[in-house]
Amino acid sequence: MKKLLLLLLLLPLVVFSQTSTSNVTLNVRLYPIQTIIVNPLQSTVNLDYTTATNYNNGVTTLQPNHLSVYSTGGFVVSVKSQDATLTNTINSDFINSSDIKILASEGSANSLAGVSYSSEVSLSTTAQPIFSIATGGVNKNFNITYTAKGDLNTYINKYYNSQNPTVYSTTVIYEITPV
Repeated sequence: MKKLLLLLLLLPLVVFSQTSTSNVTLNVRLYPIQTIIVNPLQSTVNLDYTTATNYNNGVTTLQPNHLSVYSTGGFVVSVKSQDATLTNTINSDFINSSDIKILASEGSANSLAGVSYSSEVSLSTTAQPIFSIATGGVNKNFNITYTAKGDLNTYINKYYNSQNPTVYSTTVIYEITPV
């Protein structure tokens, strides 16, 4: 009897209950993300002229895995100098930024296949592309080689006894843009 009474009480709920639904649109929204980071252990690059051969032939330094790039799509990396000259802050003397050459190459760790590398570019205040690719990548590494001029007498009389070494500086800027 109790079971029958319980069944009679619940029957109207079963007969009259309805299921209701509602929809939501779910979007996955992807935005372009592009970052470029100079290896923090290589934030200062020195091109040291320590021998007569250096003054005659120039100097070169390879900075392995110097740049790390994160990009959600294709990109171009360019380089420029903040100023048209490298200056000596003590005596206001200068060296032309265009005396410095920049060359990018595949990194030795976590590199990105299919990159198109430009030939060596002279540093200037105008951004110049050094490599590009139509696809993105996560934390991909690139080597940068810095080369300074060696034209025999170019830097003769640029050294000052009151400074050892005499330092000429500028800021090199790397930028990433989408393709």
